[in-house]
Amino acid sequence: MSYVDLAPSARELQDVRYLFTDIDDTLTTEGKLLPQTYEALWDLSRAGIAVVPVTGGSAGWCEHIVRAWPVAAVIGESGAYCVTRRDGAVAFDYWEDAALQAERQRQHLQAIKELVSRRGTAFRIAHDQVFRLADVAIDIQGHDPREVEDLASSIKAIGGTVAISSIHINTWIGDYNKRSMSERVLTEMFGVDPDETAAVTAFVGDSRNDAPMFGFIRNSFGVNNIIPVLSQLQYAPKWVSSQPAGLGFADIAQTILDAAGAGSETSHQLLTEPAVMPARK
Repeated sequence: MSYVDLAPSARELQDVRYLFTDIDDTLTTEGKLLPQTYEALWDLSRAGIAVVPVTGGSAGWCEHIVRAWPVAAVIGESGAYCVTRRDGAVAFDYWEDAALQAERQRQHLQAIKELVSRRGTAFRIAHDQVFRLADVAIDIQGHDPREVEDLASSIKAIGGTVAISSIHINTWIGDYNKRSMSERVLTEMFGVDPDETAAVTAFVGDSRNDAPMFGFIRNSFGVNNIIPVLSQLQYAPKWVSSQPAGLGFADIAQTILDAAGAGSETSHQLLTEPAVMPARK
């Protein structure tokens, strides 16, 4: 395990009980979940560290993850909802009323389609849009960064919130993001005192839309492939792994596990049945 420039100390990480993480190009490597990365998730779970993926990914993707991966919860579509398993069933807790968010998405999707059509660009709505419940995703791989920025600005001009990942422009109507839903999950679902958040949480990410989480969580990590966009981030990770993507996550996980073992007074307990968060209107 090695890091670019600074490396974390065991003392800084010994109380971590909740690890939030991006998915695309953080957990996945060229779209695949490597065996080392999946084993790292299981190692964290066995150690009582609750893993919470925080993604721009669709509801369909999130439902699979919470069913099949050793995670405590999944925050999907950039904070639109949190997905958990309770009493064996999958449950969605929305940032606001589900019907309200669905109607906003319907209207915004139509507006985005018209915007892209008028611009005559080669941008396309993401193939997984049909599995989304609150946001609109646009594929950006292969596009010039200046074109991506220009489209993002046009979306903001029509009232959309925008987050840019390594693969998508994600856009929605609503006052939430990865950070705000993560804060709610910690306090209302896991019962974490805000005064304890800095000590008990960590985050791993790789792209521009992870900046709010880097600003929120003190123990923040970037996998190595974040380096090209570091200068574009309002908030940057505290530490950067020397390994990219899923291999970087595996190294970071081991660093956290080693630190947890060093903290003799730390008690970890994985919350397998999170509390219900009330919908907001």
